Amino acid sequence: MHPALQGLLTIVIGVGGCVGYFYFSNQFVDKILFPARGKNAGRNINRANIIRPWMFLFPALVALGLYLAYPVIETLRLSLTERLPGGGSQFVGLANYKQMMNEPKFWEALTNNFVWLLVVPAMATAFGLLAAQLTDRISWGNIAKSLIFMPMAISFVGAAVIWKLVYDTRPADQEQIGVLNAIWLQFEGGFLSVVFLQIVPILLLLAFAGAVALVALTLAQPFLKGAVMKAGIAFGALRVVGIAVCLALLWSSIGSLLGLLSINPPYGEPQQWLTIPFWNNIFLMAVLVWIQTGFAMVILSAALRGIPEETIEAAIIDGANPFQVFFKIKVPQIMGTILVVWTTITIIVLKIFDIVFAMTNGQWETQVLANYMYAKMFTANDWGVGSASAMVIMLLVTPILVWNVYNARKEMK
Repeated sequence: MHPALQGLLTIVIGVGGCVGYFYFSNQFVDKILFPARGKNAGRNINRANIIRPWMFLFPALVALGLYLAYPVIETLRLSLTERLPGGGSQFVGLANYKQMMNEPKFWEALTNNFVWLLVVPAMATAFGLLAAQLTDRISWGNIAKSLIFMPMAISFVGAAVIWKLVYDTRPADQEQIGVLNAIWLQFEGGFLSVVFLQIVPILLLLAFAGAVALVALTLAQPFLKGAVMKAGIAFGALRVVGIAVCLALLWSSIGSLLGLLSINPPYGEPQQWLTIPFWNNIFLMAVLVWIQTGFAMVILSAALRGIPEETIEAAIIDGANPFQVFFKIKVPQIMGTILVVWTTITIIVLKIFDIVFAMTNGQWETQVLANYMYAKMFTANDWGVGSASAMVIMLLVTPILVWNVYNARKEMK
């Protein structure tokens, strides 16, 4: 069958099935289950109205149970078992988790995921907010928004292929088709080389370390004030884990900073960018930031347009400059939207797989949890450890989802 005809047939069957289910479920409730006739007509109508929403929700509940609840339960079961060579499986308890914890690749993946969590949501949200603010102030803003949003239409694998060409390396005696290497070969060790290759990275690392230190200090505030028990033991434990991760990242940043101070860049030689530890993770993150900036821009642009003009006019009359208007008037009013964008990108980051798989496959210290899970399950055929890593990913995502639902319900009240 021709793909176009197959797609059209799928749409017809899908839409027709929805309409048919809607019609026949109403008929079943009104004509068979609770008919509106006889001496119990009024009671039957009330019962039909009570059960009708559940009839409409039934397909969604079945789909959620089949594609969400069952996989979670089955993954948990697999993480507690070991497949036997002749077929079948045996219960091994937490042995798979212990084995996973003893593997350096797991800790590498976990560390990289936390670095992605700190960098990508912050950068994508910041760039999206900047683009939203600036594009609303220029005459060709809609065209600019279309160009910035365009990467969202590209799949993660497609974006990885595009950026792999940007980072491409050819031998020194050949013309470079990779944009980054073409730029790199223009540096010859002069003043600009020192500025762009040492001073700028050092400033970026200092900014990153400062942001991590600020996050750690924020998490530690309840402990310093002796108010940690008010939030509960669970939140206290999460804060301790967050502080530990921040301290580890701070230590890593200090090591990278010392390395930059003593670096002697190989000028005039094409670099294999995706094989350079630490920096290759930054180059991979750039791909996701490039994709997600458009998403953040669209959401935040709508939020900025929803700010009442009266508050902005009042601030201008009081003598506020544009920076004060933006940071003290606009940003506080859209902070809820910023947090939603931030957490949405955070969930995407926790599940990141395609970009890493297509560009490095987790080599050269670029492993992430989802790629680690894939390697264990489908390359090493170790379903127990692979399922255990999947449970770790789910445990990392769940608190963010719960927090989002909590905030959504609080706003509705």
